[in-house]
Amino acid sequence: MKKYFLLVSGLLPIIAFSQKITVSEQITLRSDIAYELIGSLGGRVLLFRDKNTTFEAAAFDQNMQEAWSKELELDPRQPRTIGVVGRKLDFSVIYQYRMKSHTLVKVHKYGAGANLVDSATVMDLGALFYTPNFVFVRSEDRSKGLIYYIEKQNLIKAFAFDLDEVKLLWETALQLDDFNIYQNFRQMLVDNEGNMTLILEQDNFRSKRDAHLFEAYTYNGRARQLLKYELPMNGRLTYDVKFTYDNVNALLVGGGLYSDKNLGRADGFFYLSADPYAPENYRLSFSEFDGDFVAAVLGKEADRTHGIAEAEVTDIVLRMDGGILLINERNRTFERRAASVNRTFYDVNGRFAVDYYYDEVFVISIHPTGEAHWKTVLHKKQYSQDDSGMYSSYFLFRTPTSLRFLFNDEIKYENTVSEYVLKGNGDFERNSLLSTENLKLRLRFRDALQVSSTELIVPSERRNRLRLVKLEF
Repeated sequence: MKKYFLLVSGLLPIIAFSQKITVSEQITLRSDIAYELIGSLGGRVLLFRDKNTTFEAAAFDQNMQEAWSKELELDPRQPRTIGVVGRKLDFSVIYQYRMKSHTLVKVHKYGAGANLVDSATVMDLGALFYTPNFVFVRSEDRSKGLIYYIEKQNLIKAFAFDLDEVKLLWETALQLDDFNIYQNFRQMLVDNEGNMTLILEQDNFRSKRDAHLFEAYTYNGRARQLLKYELPMNGRLTYDVKFTYDNVNALLVGGGLYSDKNLGRADGFFYLSADPYAPENYRLSFSEFDGDFVAAVLGKEADRTHGIAEAEVTDIVLRMDGGILLINERNRTFERRAASVNRTFYDVNGRFAVDYYYDEVFVISIHPTGEAHWKTVLHKKQYSQDDSGMYSSYFLFRTPTSLRFLFNDEIKYENTVSEYVLKGNGDFERNSLLSTENLKLRLRFRDALQVSSTELIVPSERRNRLRLVKLEF
């Protein structure tokens, strides 16, 4: 029998199934250009707001009522945030600013009450005649941060810093030959020790399939040593791939989908792992999709094609034994001319409507040997238009015994939220969580934040109004 909870918060009654839901009052997003959930600190949920010229932290109590808000004073000369990292006892704001024509990167560290507890300039880039496009990456344990940017199209500059002690760890520059960021760049990682790994892809073309490989550059910050090694793909093409660093087993791990000949579809999946300091022990394994699995993913479409098209590797979950869960989602974007526009041969000002489709999720459990443990398909159908897909896809909620995939059943104002609960043996169950009927909620699960093993916060954005929704299982 289903249990019902009725909770009033912010004057909003909510009927939910087998969990507790609490909703904050509306926050008007007037001049905000961005916001980000920081996490749960000191019994409060903290929200960071970037208002372009001012920056603010707001706190919400257990009933999701706003307890206080505080302006964060950054350096006054053109500050721009690069990243925000929330942790158990503090949070850090990483930002850039200019002083005497120099571009500087600074870290402010705040306590649970948004009081400044430490501050340091971690990098002075000198006088630049352009504004670098900084990209921020954090380590798994949130203790290290890495910032990189590309200069002169083939020079990658990077520096890492410690968020505990708020200090620079190292800086380096990599000069790359025949480098094209759109064609070769794959991923940048930083491990819990502050070491960087850059991954490039080479020759992913049908005509060069035998030469196709990944190039990895690992920079050991403590030894100031750069290691370069190759990860060959043994004649297979990469349809999509995602890498992560296994801090427990000290391995670079990757999982993805491969193609035999046609890059328009995936014919199977692969697993790879390498020790950056002993790359000769590189491990690579391929497994072809069987017909039954393709039919389970595609349904009726399986009669017209071979393999799986329009798929993306969205998450890699590390297993304790060194294996992985490879999580994939079928999605596509379709651009079409709006019906109200006059039909002309060529119209540069014509308006196009963009349709977003986010459908099945399929999960593959892979042993550290590369062999498949199990495969399963989680069905959903999501469609939206002109919203960048912000309300689509799913949020992955992790617990010690299972994974929960939370998502909107449909992308519309009156909607039902559901979940798949996936167990360690591949079994799953689907549950309805709540209905948003008459609640004026549009949940952005892709931007949700898990704050404990039983609780997450989901932003709801509708008509320039923000609410924070707390779900407790």
